[in-house]
Amino acid sequence: MAPRAGRPEPRGPLLPGLLLVAAALSRPAAPCPFQCYCFGSSTLLLRCASGAELRQPPRDVPPDARNLTIVGANLTVLRAAAFAGGDGDADGAGLVRLPLLAALRLPHNHIEVLEDGAFDGLPSLAALDLSHNPLRVLGGGAFRGLPALRSLQLDHALARGGPALLAALDVALGPLDELRLLGLAGNALSRLPPAALRRPRLEQLDARLNALGGLSPDELRALERRGRPPAPRLLLADNPLRCGCAARPLLAWLRNATERVPDARRLTCASPRALHGRPFLDLDLDEARLRCAARDAADGRGEEGELAGPELEASYVFFGLVLALIGLIFLMVLYLNRRGIQRWMRNLREACRDQMEGYHYRYEQDADPRRAPTPAAPAGSRAASPGSGL
Repeated sequence: MAPRAGRPEPRGPLLPGLLLVAAALSRPAAPCPFQCYCFGSSTLLLRCASGAELRQPPRDVPPDARNLTIVGANLTVLRAAAFAGGDGDADGAGLVRLPLLAALRLPHNHIEVLEDGAFDGLPSLAALDLSHNPLRVLGGGAFRGLPALRSLQLDHALARGGPALLAALDVALGPLDELRLLGLAGNALSRLPPAALRRPRLEQLDARLNALGGLSPDELRALERRGRPPAPRLLLADNPLRCGCAARPLLAWLRNATERVPDARRLTCASPRALHGRPFLDLDLDEARLRCAARDAADGRGEEGELAGPELEASYVFFGLVLALIGLIFLMVLYLNRRGIQRWMRNLREACRDQMEGYHYRYEQDADPRRAPTPAAPAGSRAASPGSGL
């Protein structure tokens, strides 16, 4: 039977065919870890905000993940190969579960310990963020498995570790020859880690919000780099700079390399009091307070001999308060024992009066001529009797 004119010829069901084509072109996506959010496909982005119950990195991260962010967990200790399925033993060091992971962000996770090889098994990792974690222990080989690392953020993460943590950081930064960006803001550093200044390809060092009173000549020489690559940029804002004798090398260096310190206009003096709040670049190299006196250098006093910083003033104030407290206690003791003190004073006065009366009586007795002793007769002479006629 011929088809009726004006009606299209039936071509069969189209929907099943389209479903088959879509199934053939698509591949099964890796499941998203529990309590994490996954975004994208080719450059997979994971964000895990799991709370305090997450005590170790998730084990079911898809192997094609490129960016992983964990916030608000309780990752107190990161053991060796923690993101490669290791449990801190030697067998986990050779595992590579995330070969494409390029960015790992771990802020606010209460991380206190980074063991040696904590990031083993992440050969493509280029950016690592450990900011806002109270680090106390850092293994010297914590970053040994990161040959491609270019950015390391340790802002507000080193203030509680003390000098031992800074020494360990100096060792841990040794293998990071490809490091370009290093963040050390908010760590109460009084000096810059020497290893950070020696990174051959470092482009920027963030040292804001620390306790740097200045930079020593050795640190300034380490920042100088001839040829390629260019010398790194340095961020120094919000540091308590001491504008004394020791500030002259830093001031001269800034005058010749202002572009190396993008926030140079924000640098201000913290001491001495006469220069507090004054812009650092407005200082004069020939100013009286910046002259290194020969006599101070001879006896080793240096800047300490000409500057009285806030710490010294605070110590004087504290000493004065202690003396005032001691005086107040002494007066209170006198007031509470006023009756006993009055009785003691009365007894003492009477004893002194009796003693003085005794002295006065003996003086009067000694001064009476009637009580003077009779002189003895000379030898060989005979005393005349009243009845004698002689």
